[in-house]
Amino acid sequence: MQLSDHGEAIIKNFEGLRLSAYRDAAGFWTIGYGSTRYHDGKAVKPADKLANEQQADALLRNTLGAYTDAVNHKVKVPLTQNQFDALVSFTYNTGTASGKTLFEKLNAKDYQGAADQLTEWNKITDPHTGQKIVCDTLVKRRAAERTLFLKP
Repeated sequence: MQLSDHGEAIIKNFEGLRLSAYRDAAGFWTIGYGSTRYHDGKAVKPADKLANEQQADALLRNTLGAYTDAVNHKVKVPLTQNQFDALVSFTYNTGTASGKTLFEKLNAKDYQGAADQLTEWNKITDPHTGQKIVCDTLVKRRAAERTLFLKP
């Protein structure tokens, strides 16, 4: 499956657009629509800048393939477009290695259990203390991804 335009819009909405590198809530250097790396694998650095929104769009599209591929590889059961979009948004935000229990439930055809697992991923590691803390932004994002996942 491929990410829909609606799915891409959801990711853009949650990530927001920043043309200059910044530290995200977990302390990672980020640019554009939440990218921590460029399409060539190089990490975003503090002084990095993107020229315009079109460059940010290109960066997002160049890096989305890894996340859609990860979801396609992990999922062994049929999905609706909404379910796929929700899972790519989740994977884009958490990383391609995340969500083991979520995908196990999904592949066991426990769609509700998989949806409920999304809301478990609402914490970041505080860059100052190293402790896991609930992040309000992630609470909202996971709730929206869960709603989208469960939407027919």
